[in-house]
Amino acid sequence: MLGRLDRGNSGEAVVAYGDGTMRVVKPGSFVRCAVTGDAIALDQLRYWSVARQEAYVSPDALMTRLKTSGRP
Repeated sequence: MLGRLDRGNSGEAVVAYGDGTMRVVKPGSFVRCAVTGDAIALDQLRYWSVARQEAYVSPDALMTRLKTSGRP
């Protein structure tokens, strides 16, 4: 089912990540995981960093990012 964020936009979205919320700056149907590069459908996006403004495909990807960078 298509949500209101992906009406006819099949490209990559630009998103501003907030605490528990996100705001679509440029419409699209997906964002890319900052660690794996995998496409994440906006309606499936659950993990992101507000400080880094990055999306993650899974908790494992988020933990990998935290381990490799040494900062939140």
